[in-house]
Amino acid sequence: MAELGTLVTKVRSKNAGPFWLTVDIFCGNAEVYSRVVRDLKTTQIAGVFHADSQTIKRFDMPDLNVVKFSLPRPTVQGAIGDRDMHGASWAALVGELDI
Repeated sequence: MAELGTLVTKVRSKNAGPFWLTVDIFCGNAEVYSRVVRDLKTTQIAGVFHADSQTIKRFDMPDLNVVKFSLPRPTVQGAIGDRDMHGASWAALVGELDI
């Protein structure tokens, strides 16, 4: 097992509109990409975000060596309970996942 952030080139999260977040995992090469696709489960992402795994969309992009997740934001962007208006801090939590 290893921490995801130490294996990949970059983990990035961002807004995908006021209702969605996107997490991009840039693997850097085919070997790391294959490991991430095999070992990173959508349920792990759901756990980080306290989300229903059925609401998460996963996109495996082998030509780019990228794995992407899109999911509903925990709160609407800009709402009083929104702790990260731009969605950028979620990447740190995903990068800490062990795979």
